[in-house]
Amino acid sequence: MAQKINDIQLLQLIEAAIFASEQPLSVAELQASVLQRFTVSKSRIDATIRQLQDDYSARGIVLQHTASGFRFVTRPELSDDLAQLWPERSARYSRAVLETLALIAYKQPITRGEIEEVRGVTVSTQIIRTLLDRGWVKVVGHKEVPGRPGLYATTALFLDYFGLKSLSDLPPLPEFTELTADLLPTVEMTGELH
Repeated sequence: MAQKINDIQLLQLIEAAIFASEQPLSVAELQASVLQRFTVSKSRIDATIRQLQDDYSARGIVLQHTASGFRFVTRPELSDDLAQLWPERSARYSRAVLETLALIAYKQPITRGEIEEVRGVTVSTQIIRTLLDRGWVKVVGHKEVPGRPGLYATTALFLDYFGLKSLSDLPPLPEFTELTADLLPTVEMTGELH
């Protein structure tokens, strides 16, 4: 039999679950796990999450909504200072990797040949392997042309890593083009600290 939970307990339980989870948690995942023994409507959970977002709005960490659900992250503007806590450097990605990822994100689904056509150079197997291993892209099908090349698209993990709810949250393409000319050679893709 489902139990009742008061508003303070609900807030504490949702906050603790999202904090303790290694992955973003959706409302459905919250309902199926930590809230399964309670009678809690989706609208009540949504209101509690909004309250948590408001509570954390002026703090060093924020409750972020990504494609897969909700997670706590540090404020992006604190990343440089917080990076001092971890002496090792995060992985740096070459311009070729970043350009390939950008083309997949903006033009998906896209084949390796189409990426090469836009970039004007061959895309090495290592570049594709890096993006696949990182879980940022996947093969979503095959183009109906001779050789049936794989079609690449981004994943929910890509969206989560970059703090996006959906691909529509990507900067508009003209703005992106201007940014890449200046930033790509020095971009360090670390995302927010969890």
